[in-house]
Amino acid sequence: MDVRIGVTYTAKELEVELPEGADADKVKADVEAALASGGVLWLTDRKGRQVGVPAEKVAYVDLGSAADSRRIGFAG
Repeated sequence: MDVRIGVTYTAKELEVELPEGADADKVKADVEAALASGGVLWLTDRKGRQVGVPAEKVAYVDLGSAADSRRIGFAG
């Protein structure tokens, strides 16, 4: 599963590829909890690296499958 996080005042997005079999509902609950508490949103990618984003800097979070974002070619 891929997670894209928009950060305020930044044109780039953070992209985190979560391990295979990651539970989308659990990730969503973790995001909601971090945003509600005003703390830090921590995610661990498939290589074990941890990414933290302060909740007040999160503009949006996009949860999707890895297959959706790997399309190649021209839209017709």
